[in-house]
Amino acid sequence: MTTAGRPDAPTGDWVRRALDEQLAPPPDSTPGSDESALQRALTCATVGGKQFRPHLVESVHRLLGGRRHDAVPPVAAALELLHTAFVVHDDVIDCDDTRRGRPSAPGTFRAHAQRAGASAEAADAYALAGAVLTGDLALAGAVRAVATAPAPPATVGRLLDLLDCALRISAAGELADVRFSMGLAEPSLADVLTMEEHKTAVYSFELPLQYGAVLADADDAVVTGLGRVGRQLGLAYQLLDDVQGVFGDPARTGKSELGDLREGKRTPLVVHARTTAAWPVVRRHLGDPDLTPAAAAEVRRALEAGGSRVFVEDLAAGYVDAATAQAAELGLPAELVAWVGDMSETLTRGAA
Repeated sequence: MTTAGRPDAPTGDWVRRALDEQLAPPPDSTPGSDESALQRALTCATVGGKQFRPHLVESVHRLLGGRRHDAVPPVAAALELLHTAFVVHDDVIDCDDTRRGRPSAPGTFRAHAQRAGASAEAADAYALAGAVLTGDLALAGAVRAVATAPAPPATVGRLLDLLDCALRISAAGELADVRFSMGLAEPSLADVLTMEEHKTAVYSFELPLQYGAVLADADDAVVTGLGRVGRQLGLAYQLLDDVQGVFGDPARTGKSELGDLREGKRTPLVVHARTTAAWPVVRRHLGDPDLTPAAAAEVRRALEAGGSRVFVEDLAAGYVDAATAQAAELGLPAELVAWVGDMSETLTRGAA
């Protein structure tokens, strides 16, 4: 296929086309209505980001010799809508009014309420309602995109089963993340790694790789094996993202280098620091909503001096090596094994 909007066009082109098809407003939608406000918020929430999940689906499907080219765009769009739902709800949970340097869904609705003259309390309520509903619509759109994909019923059924499983696991991972941040009991490294596997790796890497395999009519062993590869890659990705969340350049990452520390996130960086001499410094500032850049710099120096940054980066490299080894053991086409290796190198550079 050679037309824009198909999987062999540049990734951003066909993903945007597929998303636009899924997000098309109903013909009787009224401009200026609450329905149109939610539609705009949903469309805006899908703009930006790396869009690597569609790339994972398309690459696995192609490298396994798949022939369901018409089904790849809507299924890929479903993954972007699923990600959008999680991102919007995450912004609600974390009380974030910005995302990727722009107003987030709650930030957008809050600004609308404030411009209309609402009180602070009313603006908070409107921001919460608007963002939750936007995320709900994104989730519903993801399910619809999979359910209506042009594929045999048995294939669509496999896709929906995987989506349901990933959704349940990812939701539990999000809840665990919030529970750990309460600081009532300090989680172990195993606890935190499981949370990150559930919250991010399952839907961002395992599910896209499995979707590509299912669309290519791969057998259950390959689908399951690629799921394991995806979890390893996803853990590496999240570990490096944790590092970037504290040490990264906000202009490049699109996220504040203060957010995780202010929220008291129990990331592997923090869990490891608890075993080092750096812990008193980290503990003093962790979870401080008024954390200053100067205090954050002090925490960063402590994390580096205590070896926590190197520990997490080495841990990520170990997961990358495990993913590459598992791909080689699956008996996959040589091109697909090489592609997993390329993906692993990208993650190691922290540029996934």
